[in-house]
Amino acid sequence: MKNQITDIVLDADVALTPEWSTERDIALKDLTDENSFALPDRNGAAPPPGPYHLRLAQRDRRLVFDIRTAEDAPLTEFHLSFGPFAEPVRDYAQICESYFSAVKNLPPAQIEAIDMARRGIHNEGARVLAERLEGKVAIDRATARRLFTLVFVMMQGAGLS
Repeated sequence: MKNQITDIVLDADVALTPEWSTERDIALKDLTDENSFALPDRNGAAPPPGPYHLRLAQRDRRLVFDIRTAEDAPLTEFHLSFGPFAEPVRDYAQICESYFSAVKNLPPAQIEAIDMARRGIHNEGARVLAERLEGKVAIDRATARRLFTLVFVMMQGAGLS
């Protein structure tokens, strides 16, 4: 459990629809159950060992990663612009609205087609996040997907999409 997040806090007071509250809760549970999260070596020095606590916040239209020890001592903090996430977040919001509507009204084959498109856009958002985190923290694809869900929820709730 060394290179993992064991606690995640979203420092965001956002109003969410019931669907997005559910998505947020699932992403948080899935992340704390299983993830790969490692700090890189800095100037040849090994990073402090995990597990880590992660606080995600939105400050000055930037995404803040505040990484701490399991005892909650600060390790590192970095800020990412929300700009590179604007297009995947906008596209994901649109496809999800179609999906939520389809689940109520369309036959399974059409729902499946929309869900495949939704997963593709979600993967693109996760790819953008992984690229932005390169050199700051190493994550696997599943962790990037779950973190993208949290970034999405934060941007939606803050009206940044």
